Amino acid sequence: MPSLRTIVIAVAVLGVSFAGATLAMQTLWPAPVTEGRPALVEIAPLTQVTRTSVIITPAAISLSAIREAMEANAPRDLSGKRDNPFTQLLSNADIGWTISRGPLAVSGRPGTLAVSTVLNGTLRATGQIASRAGNVAGAIGGLFSENLGKGMQGLTGKAIDQRADIRGNVTISARPALTSNWRLEPNLTAQVAIADAALSIVGVKLSVTNEVKPLLDRQVGEQVAALQARLRNDPFIEQAARREWAKMCRSIPLGVSSGMPKLWLEVRPTRAFAAQPRIDAVNVTLTIGVQAETRITPAESKPSCPFPATLDLVPPMQQGRVNIAVPIDVPFTEINRLLEPQLAGKTFPEDKSGPFEVTIRRVSLAASGNRLLISLRVKARETKSWFGLGSEATVHVWGKPQLDRERQILRLTDTAIDVESEAAFGLLGAAARAAVPYLESALAEHAAIDLKPFAANARKSIEAALADFRMSGEGVRVDTAVTDLRLVGIEFDSRTLRIIAEVDGTTQVAITALPK
Repeated sequence: MPSLRTIVIAVAVLGVSFAGATLAMQTLWPAPVTEGRPALVEIAPLTQVTRTSVIITPAAISLSAIREAMEANAPRDLSGKRDNPFTQLLSNADIGWTISRGPLAVSGRPGTLAVSTVLNGTLRATGQIASRAGNVAGAIGGLFSENLGKGMQGLTGKAIDQRADIRGNVTISARPALTSNWRLEPNLTAQVAIADAALSIVGVKLSVTNEVKPLLDRQVGEQVAALQARLRNDPFIEQAARREWAKMCRSIPLGVSSGMPKLWLEVRPTRAFAAQPRIDAVNVTLTIGVQAETRITPAESKPSCPFPATLDLVPPMQQGRVNIAVPIDVPFTEINRLLEPQLAGKTFPEDKSGPFEVTIRRVSLAASGNRLLISLRVKARETKSWFGLGSEATVHVWGKPQLDRERQILRLTDTAIDVESEAAFGLLGAAARAAVPYLESALAEHAAIDLKPFAANARKSIEAALADFRMSGEGVRVDTAVTDLRLVGIEFDSRTLRIIAEVDGTTQVAITALPK
């Protein structure tokens, strides 16, 4: 009967021989693994898709800018002549007036813009006393001036030059309104006030107010009507809108991080809308909005953007805002590049408490129907025996993608290891099958794709794109800023994962000087 020592030595030799044989088999003849990927359900290719973006820009034109522009263009002097009302008193008469305006004052209140100025001038009457002036003057003077006519008899033919001061003011009110054909209807009204004064001609008083105001009303009215017609027909709003429309209609190169594919933001404006001007004590604010179709493309495009013939008029809009929605298409090859560092090299269970270890070697992702398939090349090894038997296999795990908007992470839910993958651990048998629930749990926790790099890159790129619209020039300042970016949805086909992002921001224009 063999001794105990002989038995121990024999068992040891047998164990070493078995382990060596196993190692040689793994080295020279790798354990059979299921490399075949489960059949994938074909997905229709993602269609070209755009999202609707809105940019609303309030342009605040300061009243001081309006005053300076009007000051440079409004006439400073007015003049006119009056027909001789006293042909029997004066011959060769010339009755005229000249008026100069003072500095303009511009004020605003809700709905109305008022421009006012003071008037200072002179009414001058020149001529010669007519031969019948004495008779007429006596008749006009009546019983109280019975000697007036006699006094005038000796003055026949004498030249006179009489003057009277004119004092007053003029106020022009405007209630500007935009029209759907890209024009401004100014709705101007004028009011002239003249202080009462009199000019005495051969003893007869000539009222400055009665003689000058009707003529001044008519002259101011003609100029206001001409200004109103010019503003009503002036295409300056349309021309400015067309320039900005053309600048907006384009593909904007997006600056991308190292290793990321080069992308373009295509902006195609489709609709323009505006609120009626808002007037306060400081500014006249025109708020104009543009609705555009936006998308991210892998190459520069040449969008077609017909300018709208009609400007849609909408209720008041209080604040400027930017809301850009874009689909970002990312190839699964790029997703795999990001996913592999998150999983490759990880060993489960992490606390090494089980009778086995599973280490992930490689990772790849594919789409099938409404699910994603993660294929893992893993190494499984039992840990409780002296031999540390192990096997490599490709394990396939199904999961449904779900976007965690708050954390900007794409998670896989309802994960399940493919049935055929359970046999892929080969030599480990029951130990390997016991690892399946742990592996599923680990994948449920760790199989998440961090989309924050895409979100951060998209925000940086869109900020750079908006910077093209930010400018400061003489009298004009345009400010835009991105305040938030969020991921709101995902779609995918067999090749591409599409991430839907929305960007919020602010925009405003301040105009402190109008073009001369």
